[in-house]
Amino acid sequence: MEKYFKNKFLEEKQYVLESLAAKESWRLFKIIAEFVDGFEILPKVYPAITIFGSSRTLPEHPDYCKAEKLGRLLAKAGFSVITGGGPGIMEAANKGAYEEGGYSVGINIKLPLEQEANPYTNIKLEFKYFFVRKVMMAKYSVAFVFFPGGFGTLDEMFEILTLVQTRKIRPIPIVLVGKNFWEPLYQWFENFLVSTNKISSCDLELFKILEEPEEVVTYIKDKLWL
Repeated sequence: MEKYFKNKFLEEKQYVLESLAAKESWRLFKIIAEFVDGFEILPKVYPAITIFGSSRTLPEHPDYCKAEKLGRLLAKAGFSVITGGGPGIMEAANKGAYEEGGYSVGINIKLPLEQEANPYTNIKLEFKYFFVRKVMMAKYSVAFVFFPGGFGTLDEMFEILTLVQTRKIRPIPIVLVGKNFWEPLYQWFENFLVSTNKISSCDLELFKILEEPEEVVTYIKDKLWL
């Protein structure tokens, strides 16, 4: 009887493994298909600036107004604007670029509870996988701008900083907009990360904290020698 149950267990285990292998193969094809969509559509938007920020920022908030103005100024300067395609800061930046007549790109993510695509995009992509979306948001960008945001914004900011710090991507302008929001984080970097040798003091030069959209555009153009 013991031998019977052991054999039965091994048969079921083999079945499960084969089923999982088949599912993973199909998942791989879906991932490749998402990359293909991005690689086919997005080259024409180069050079682009990707703007990150909270999806919860309301239109009457000063950050929304700044993001909208920044999108407009970047489009006027000849840049495409890429966002995550959702509401809040993303909508504002897309709106500015869209109304200025530039490429306004929304790279949306399928989420169960939120993230409806905003209407201010003339190029739209939707992805299931976060990591594919991140690649598409970064690949054709020549600079990154981060407005105040939550976990998603911080995740994207730290990933970009890590890629530049480890030289996995070229040095690229990284701007954090909003001194009241970002300077306490800068102080924590300086007082705890640098002082305890978790990062180097030169790592604090990987990004710039600015306040106004005009400053952001000037800084990016100066860094890119435009």
